[in-house]
Amino acid sequence: MKKILANDGISKNGIDALEKAGFSVNTTTVAQEQLANYINENKISALLVRSATQVRKDIIDSCPTLELIGRGGVGMDNIDVDYAKEKGLHVINTPAASSASVAELVFAHLYNGVRYLYDANRIMPLEGDSKFKELKKAYAKGVELRGKTIGIIGFGKIGQATAQIALGVGMKVIYHDIKVEEATVAVSFFDGQTVSFELKNTPKDQLLKESDFITIHVPAQKGYTIGEAELDKMKDGVGIINAARGGALDEVALVDSLEENKVSFAGLDVYESEPNPEIRILMHPKISLTPHIGAATKDAQDRIGEELAQQIVSLLK
Repeated sequence: MKKILANDGISKNGIDALEKAGFSVNTTTVAQEQLANYINENKISALLVRSATQVRKDIIDSCPTLELIGRGGVGMDNIDVDYAKEKGLHVINTPAASSASVAELVFAHLYNGVRYLYDANRIMPLEGDSKFKELKKAYAKGVELRGKTIGIIGFGKIGQATAQIALGVGMKVIYHDIKVEEATVAVSFFDGQTVSFELKNTPKDQLLKESDFITIHVPAQKGYTIGEAELDKMKDGVGIINAARGGALDEVALVDSLEENKVSFAGLDVYESEPNPEIRILMHPKISLTPHIGAATKDAQDRIGEELAQQIVSLLK
C-alpha cells in the first residue's frame, strides 16, 4: 500500500477517494525541518502541499521513496518543479479548482472598498451608537461597480474567472497578459444560458490609465508588477486588489499612494512579508485585509481534493 502525506491537509472527499483506490493517507502536519526524516521513516510515496510547505532540492535529493509531489492550488513557487521532474518525480497541481473562490474574494474586496465596509466595520462597533448620523454621512459617497472598468493583470484561469464575475456585474473588462493575446470568456447563468465575450490583450500602460479598478493575477516573479511607476500612471481614485502573490505589489509605494489619495482603497489577501505583514499595512484605514484565504473555501478544497486524488490514482496505481 502506497503512503501519501498531505502535509498541509486535504479535504475528506479527497481522502475517501484515495483510500478507496488503495492508498494510505496521512494528514499529520510535519515541521519543515523534520519533513525529510519523516518521509524516509514512513516510506512516503506522495507528498501533498499547499502554500506552507516548501519542497526544495534538499527534500527531493534526500527522499528516495518519493514518486510524486502535489500542490493543492495553482502556483508552485514553493516547489522546485523542474528539478523534481529531472529526478523523475511526478509534479501535479490543481489549476482550475480554486479559481472561482479566488475571484469571488476579489469581488468581496471590491465591494468592501467601494462602500467603505473596510472602515465601517472597524468604526461602527466603537462609534455607531454615538455618531450614527456622522458615520452615515461619511460613508454615503460610495460608487457602484456596474459600468466601471476593471483592469485584470494576468489572464490565466483566476484572471478569467474574475472577468466572468465582472462581466456578470456589468463592468467593462480589459486585461493584460504577456502570453494570452485573446480569450473567449463564457459567463454561465443558473438556468443553463451562457453568454460569451471575445476579449483582446491590452497594453499594460493603457490598462493602467483606463481602469477604475485593477486586480493582479500573476505568478511569482522577480520585481513588482505594480510599483511606483505603475501607480503614477493610474487614474486618481483607483482601487487595487492583490490576491495573487505578496511580491507582485510594492506595498511601500501603495501606502504612499493611499495617503496621497492617488489610490482610494486597496484589498490585500497576500503580503510581501507574509506570514508577518507589516504593521503599517495592517493598521492602514484604507486597506481591506484577509489572511491569504483566496482558495480557502469548502467548495474549492473539495474540488482540489477530488482533482488531486484523480491525478494520483492515474499516475501511481
